[in-house]
Amino acid sequence: MNYQKNQTITVKIEDMGAEGEGIGKVEGYTLFVKDALIGDLVEVKIVKPKKSYAFAKLERIIEPSKDRIEPPCLYHRQCGGCQIQALSYATQLKFKEEKVRNHLIRIGRFEDTLINQVMEPIIGMSEGFRYRNKAQFPVGVDKDGNLITGFYAGRTHSIISNTDCMLGASINKNILEAVLTYMKKYNITAYDEKNSSGVVRHILIREGFHTGEVMVCLVVNGDRLPESSDLITHLQQAIKGKWNLKSVLLNCNTEDTNVILGKKTEVLWGQSYITDYIKDISFQISAQSFYQVNSMQTEKLYTIAIDYAGLTGKEIVWDLYCGIGTITLCMAKQAAHVFGVEIVPKAIEDAKRNAQNNKITNTTFYEGKAEEVLPDFYEKERAAGRDPEVDVIVVDPPRKGCDVTLLDTISKMQPKRVVYVSCDSATLARDLRYLCDRGYEIKKVRPVDQFAQTVHVETVCLLSKLHEAKHHVNVTLDKEYKY
Repeated sequence: MNYQKNQTITVKIEDMGAEGEGIGKVEGYTLFVKDALIGDLVEVKIVKPKKSYAFAKLERIIEPSKDRIEPPCLYHRQCGGCQIQALSYATQLKFKEEKVRNHLIRIGRFEDTLINQVMEPIIGMSEGFRYRNKAQFPVGVDKDGNLITGFYAGRTHSIISNTDCMLGASINKNILEAVLTYMKKYNITAYDEKNSSGVVRHILIREGFHTGEVMVCLVVNGDRLPESSDLITHLQQAIKGKWNLKSVLLNCNTEDTNVILGKKTEVLWGQSYITDYIKDISFQISAQSFYQVNSMQTEKLYTIAIDYAGLTGKEIVWDLYCGIGTITLCMAKQAAHVFGVEIVPKAIEDAKRNAQNNKITNTTFYEGKAEEVLPDFYEKERAAGRDPEVDVIVVDPPRKGCDVTLLDTISKMQPKRVVYVSCDSATLARDLRYLCDRGYEIKKVRPVDQFAQTVHVETVCLLSKLHEAKHHVNVTLDKEYKY
């Protein structure tokens, strides 16, 4: 049967895809339906038909899934940030476990018996809302010309007006309303990306989960704001109770770009950072710092990573993509020496300062790309007639995973253990296959839910060097390194 655009169909949702979309079939024809959940019987409208499948829009829920709940956020479908907020939390955790498992089997080509053996239960959250310690809100105008802030609707740059995202700290609402009040008072315009005019582009808010310290950073198309002292007054009045305003910043971004932060940041009031803790280690966090957005789950995540590393106080560790040194410093307390590598100069400055502030002296930080720094170190050591000394390598790459040059160097250096912290289980599976084809084996895999209500999941994996693979076998780098 040929299905046409705008055709209405009733379908039972039998599965869910990696992005949380419902999947159903009608006479062998597959339908992908955003906002539909496994178990739903739904009426959908086809919006993009293909030969053997189609993307469809949810029109009506005829019979809800037993796992469907009433989402507390009124904007969850419009926003698209919380793709699975309508799914019960217990089922969210099952979905994420299966997502990791399926990627390892399908993309990594690992036997399901092995994955069943090495996978440990997902670590969930005690509270699935109000967990984000960082949020970035675009500023714009509505159809009537009123100033608004909120979030972009999924796959668009249309702002949904909402000052109280339920994933963020409740203080965010007070801060956003204070900034909008200040902007209206002085006729400060919102940035219009269509013609690169206007002033305020984004409002960035960071919160110290354990300290209650708050940073507010206004990203502007220019280099100043009028009557900025009055902005400080509005913010001080808005932030009360358990929070403590520590930093008000102005970030200048005059580029025609989707990148939120510009290169120049100045302090309008207070200091250039806030402080928070992971375990007993303090971290100074700047506007540009990469810092895990879920503080409670991050402590659990790092506890697993440290446990997997098997540190006894004698190990030489490399922490690649180290950011401001969070994993580096946590591991340094149980290792002989930890080397951290990060491409962002400001993050390396923060990492060195964090080490100094915590009186941790057994760390060395390198600024640069991990795929350049580690191979360069390896080649220099080999040229000097030395085998590079390393016991554990930790990688915590961005969503795209590790560069093949880096993975090749890791396999050549032959650390006893590799701890891989991943925010994307698809690229994790691809990278694990590369390393396992070169002398490693998966020992443990554990998902950690850092992002409740969304499809995203962190995963920690332990790889161990096979005993029989004592020497590196030269392998030609894959030309097509993808999944």
